[in-house]
Amino acid sequence: MSLKIFGTRDTGPVSDAVKRHWVDTKLPAWARPYARLARWERPIGWQLLLWPCLWSSALAAVAAGNAYPNPWHILLFLIGAVAMRGAGCTYNDLVDEKIDAQVERTRSRPIPAGQVTRAQAKLFMALQALVGGLVLIQFNLFTIVLGLASLLVVAIYPFMKRFTNWPQLFLGFAFSWGALMGWAALFGKLDTAPFLLYAGGILWTIGYDTIYAHQDKEDDALVGVRSTARLFGSWTKAALVVLYSGATVLFALAAAFADAGPFAFAGIALGALHLFWQIVVLDIDDGDQCLKLFRSNDRYGWIVFAGFCLEALVSRL
Repeated sequence: MSLKIFGTRDTGPVSDAVKRHWVDTKLPAWARPYARLARWERPIGWQLLLWPCLWSSALAAVAAGNAYPNPWHILLFLIGAVAMRGAGCTYNDLVDEKIDAQVERTRSRPIPAGQVTRAQAKLFMALQALVGGLVLIQFNLFTIVLGLASLLVVAIYPFMKRFTNWPQLFLGFAFSWGALMGWAALFGKLDTAPFLLYAGGILWTIGYDTIYAHQDKEDDALVGVRSTARLFGSWTKAALVVLYSGATVLFALAAAFADAGPFAFAGIALGALHLFWQIVVLDIDDGDQCLKLFRSNDRYGWIVFAGFCLEALVSRL
């Protein structure tokens, strides 16, 4: 009965998804294609979207003299990151259906694999966006308007790989937006610190998504998809040094403008060691390793966040 109502067809997991994930073992068959559309079996996406929000919230707590970030804001950002990352991925899959069907890693995604129809995907996207909207209206008016403004960047991102070698830059614009949101949620305005945090987040995003894009560079070349992985090529490590160094400097400047102390800078410094470890071990021709290094950026998020939170707590003692 469920298959007749929902009309999905489970043809199996997406090729680069986490193996034996609860999406594939616990959900009923009709629901799995929707979960795959939202990338629930690949949590790294919403984690990377969430980290700038949490960093901004923690840095705002430091600037405000609070002992910790607002727990309600943290919960809202978590729900919003999962919902809007899912909606964004569904939108991206709708836009990229023909390209995904030609790329080895992506042809098993729900739409090109025939697990769901385009109409079903659009409805599911709307439902996820509704959840994101309900989260957004819990904030102050300034933050609501700021959040709505991000939709423009989200809307244009999937098309950038067709027109520019820098689609990762536009991903950075979208995925780093939370660096503005956390600060705005607490103060109802923006200052220098969140803009510096946002700029650093953009460079960080370009870096980690360049590593990710090296998985698809051969297929991308065949179908005409552009990326910084193809642009940088054998110069990728040198480019990552520039990108990750710039991100580190901008994060340190953001902390300085927020009047942060040594624990915040220690977190940034330890995070920088992790980023440069990625560069040292990177093999751009090893797709499996590129994926692992890409996923390791969640650990980087924890390191920076821990430093900011510890700074907020210690500064109140």
